[in-house]
Amino acid sequence: MTIELLGIDTGGTFTDFVYLGQGQFKVHKVLSTPENPVLAIEQGIDDLDLMTKIKAGTLRVIHGTTVATNALLEEKGVSTAYITNSGMRDLLKIGRQTRLELYNLKPSKLEPPIEDSLIFEVGGRHNSVGQEIEPLNQEELRNLKKAVQSKKPKSIAINLLFSYMNNDHEKRIEALFTDDYFISRSSYLLPEQNEYERGMTTWINAWIGPLINKYMLSLTRFFSPNPISILQSNATTIASHQASKRAANLILSGPAGGLTAVRLFQSSDVISFDMGGTSTDVSLLRDDIRLKNIRVVGKFPLAVPMADIHTIGAGGGSIAFIDKGGLLQVGPESAGAKPGPACYGMGGDRPTVTDANLILGRLVPDTFLGGTIPLYLDKAVNAVSPLAERLSLNIHQTALGIVSIANESMTQALRHISIQRGFDPSRFTLVCFGGAGGLHICELAKAMNITRAMIPIMSGVLSALGMIATNPGRELTRTYCKLLDKIKREEIHLLCEDLLTSGVNELKAEGVINITHQFSMDLRYLGQTSTIRVPFTNISTSKKQFNEIHQQQYGHKHELPIELLNLRLHLEAQPLPLRIPKLKIAGNTKPVRFVDLPEVGKSVPIFSRENLAPKQKLAGPALISDSHSTTLVMRGWELEVDNVGNLWLNLAK
Repeated sequence: MTIELLGIDTGGTFTDFVYLGQGQFKVHKVLSTPENPVLAIEQGIDDLDLMTKIKAGTLRVIHGTTVATNALLEEKGVSTAYITNSGMRDLLKIGRQTRLELYNLKPSKLEPPIEDSLIFEVGGRHNSVGQEIEPLNQEELRNLKKAVQSKKPKSIAINLLFSYMNNDHEKRIEALFTDDYFISRSSYLLPEQNEYERGMTTWINAWIGPLINKYMLSLTRFFSPNPISILQSNATTIASHQASKRAANLILSGPAGGLTAVRLFQSSDVISFDMGGTSTDVSLLRDDIRLKNIRVVGKFPLAVPMADIHTIGAGGGSIAFIDKGGLLQVGPESAGAKPGPACYGMGGDRPTVTDANLILGRLVPDTFLGGTIPLYLDKAVNAVSPLAERLSLNIHQTALGIVSIANESMTQALRHISIQRGFDPSRFTLVCFGGAGGLHICELAKAMNITRAMIPIMSGVLSALGMIATNPGRELTRTYCKLLDKIKREEIHLLCEDLLTSGVNELKAEGVINITHQFSMDLRYLGQTSTIRVPFTNISTSKKQFNEIHQQQYGHKHELPIELLNLRLHLEAQPLPLRIPKLKIAGNTKPVRFVDLPEVGKSVPIFSRENLAPKQKLAGPALISDSHSTTLVMRGWELEVDNVGNLWLNLAK
């Protein structure tokens, strides 16, 4: 039986589909249904006529979901008990000393929504090297069980001091409770130091885990008997029946898929730019996807490995408004899928970036989403007009202002992940995707002094394409704080073997056999707080790489002892070959028609992307339109089509 692949990316505005079967791709896009994401998935499956294949069990489904992200941002988790050591009940509420508002003498207090009545303390203690210095009292454990059960929580988070060195006490507490509870244990989820970040991650995992579990069950029922994998934040997949156990690892599920797809076309020295309906995600890739260990999502710190993606609230649906100072602003609030931009005609009446692009003639209504959503110019004008009146500008000037401000926000995001980290963006290729990205790529590249850019084939649904190219995997970690010069080879060997055995067993439970792995270390100079991750093959090489990266990132290095904080292991199934079919010779490569575009040019040709031929070259200005995205080639840029249909842009010299 031939297994066919289906990638599904649920975004804030659209749900994207990429199907690969018998060497052919099908792509589709529908409006998301945030109140119940499965409804949009069912709609897309019906539109693609895939129900027969689902019933036959010939599909392998890979899904990127926003359910975990939305639950966290909207603070809609379940009733969760938090169990910790005696004297540590207020740890998650105290948090860190760092203030979000540095110059506010009365800063607002950010407290996690943890009910005091659901915080429980227990005796027993390990020291910093994992030795038991106070045993657990059996009578106290019985009282703890009764106290927790009396509050009737739906989930339980267990976070004890130094459990990353010895997890015996956490396991004994876990064993007290039956399967009636969703249980999140820190020594399973995140065996690292830093009690606050570990505690918050463990609590968040328990808080949203039952919601993920419910969603996974609904997906499993719908797609049965087909296997379903969920994209994790570290750009690997996890089987749906294991996903809820690591719910915190799904917070960036979706955006990471785009990075995997980018690597299909350009493997190194890439700045990726994903502009969707709600947000823009940017990332920098040298030779591989960079991972970040701690990230703040909403107001919560998460310490699970995630693709190093910087996200801002600037997308096609971002709403333009005038602030209290009378200045035009764009985002981060978005019109989302409902009511959507005003030009969609679905009840939205606030001006968005999409409305501005339509007013400027940069969107082609005939091909927008394959004609499934008509675009209403008059509604876009009505939405933007109040802003124009208040700013004393005409409608086109106001629309240009909206686009310019959105571009500036995205440029700042690109600077953040390149210049501010010591990278020269002019040495990179800007790769853009997402339904709205192609309209802005030339202006962003020029602002960043980038002379080469690329819009991949299927750019409007690229994250969904990346999902079918993503492999099952895990990212495991273990804290082991010690100076590198004092670590013996036998110590590292035992740690590596322990991590490897744990990760391989998890993947084998999913049916994965051929597994590759790579160890890395979080290193720092003695006395530092922050760390740098470097690959690990042997200690001397890791020390050399750490010094080189520190010099590149911070402009200096020290003659100080180097300390290991965490040992990390990346496991991944060996990738299956995924070939993008070559572009067929087009029958008609001439423009569909010509339009006048304000600030771009008169009689600008519009080309259908499906009709472009391999090796075809165009000079800007030009519009390239397909059913899922539009590309605006500005004056001074030259475009060439490659053999699979990717659009390569070069700034003319």
